[in-house]
Amino acid sequence: MSLYAQYSTLLDEVLDELVADGALPADLDRKNVTVEPPRDPAHGDLATNAAMVLAKAARTNPRALAEAIKPKLEALPPVTSVEIAGPGFINLRLTPNAWRDELKTILREGDEYGLSTVGANERVNVEYVSANPTGPMHVGHCRGAVVGDALARVLEAAGFRVTKEYYLNDAGAQVDVLARSLHLRYREALGQDIGEIPEGLYPGDYLVPVATALTAEFGDKYANQPEAEWLPLFRERGIAAMVDLIKHDLGLLGIHHDHFASEDKLQKSGSVEKAMDVLRDKGLVYEGELERPKSLDPHDEWEPVELTLFRSSQFGDDQDRPMKKSDGSWTYFGADAAYHWQKAQNADHLVNIWGADHAGTVKRVQSAVKALTDGRVDLDVKLIQMVACSVPASR
Repeated sequence: MSLYAQYSTLLDEVLDELVADGALPADLDRKNVTVEPPRDPAHGDLATNAAMVLAKAARTNPRALAEAIKPKLEALPPVTSVEIAGPGFINLRLTPNAWRDELKTILREGDEYGLSTVGANERVNVEYVSANPTGPMHVGHCRGAVVGDALARVLEAAGFRVTKEYYLNDAGAQVDVLARSLHLRYREALGQDIGEIPEGLYPGDYLVPVATALTAEFGDKYANQPEAEWLPLFRERGIAAMVDLIKHDLGLLGIHHDHFASEDKLQKSGSVEKAMDVLRDKGLVYEGELERPKSLDPHDEWEPVELTLFRSSQFGDDQDRPMKKSDGSWTYFGADAAYHWQKAQNADHLVNIWGADHAGTVKRVQSAVKALTDGRVDLDVKLIQMVACSVPASR
């Protein structure tokens, strides 16, 4: 048991004494009471927000409650002083022996030190990285990978059952571009002159060994075939090769996901339609038109189109969001809502690590999760900035 867990238990006993004395109601919710290091080390060794958190429900003010807690904490042998700061924060100072004893505990417990059961075995799905499977990882993905994996490990250490998940965006136009890029390299591996890589295709050399393997397996079978003949195969092989490359690079960081979820399989399974049916039954999906975009120039022509819309504005979003395009295909949000609903079937909490460029979509996805699960499952999105590297100019 860590020092903080030890003093959380001692504080709980102090609060029990106040209940027995009639100074506190017996039914107070203490789940948000913490014992942690103070923000400024000069304020002491430990700090607790107990008085701030419990005062309102106890029908008193935080400072008065802190005054009631203070003498009981001062009576604890390892505590040398207790100070009330500001409106009711409580800071404690400990004897040197308390820290020496903690060092002994750390040495004795080793890797088990600091583990707790605060998570109560609740299920948490942590999704992170989720880079498109169209090429190898780059340094920009590295930050999300490290943050997500570190968070997953902390949650595991805190007693949660964690699933580490990677969402493969393997449906849509970008993977068709991957297949066409791979086919070009395949023709090159057969000795054809492909010239410059056309704009819009992926020029990376990482496709060369994949193309070489395809020539060894199929020879020139697909060299001059119509696109419809080779596109599905090259898409499948290209995605598989990129996923292997991503897994390898993540492995170099010591990161291993429990599950790789496929958007393509999600859509083909009918899960998106099922999610839409659930929302439609709740009256949260309708056919309608979006308002004219405010960013559009007043002189530009704009014709409203009827779309399948989700009433995300009922959940705090600034407008309703399209879930299906005018051509009948699902929007990214439509598939994303169904994906999160799928994750929620086996989780009590969802955590996503996203790049800051996805900040605008957070509210709508949280709204969809709340609607699809009737609020049973919460979605917490952690936004991170991409890593920027600067190279000093040569002298």
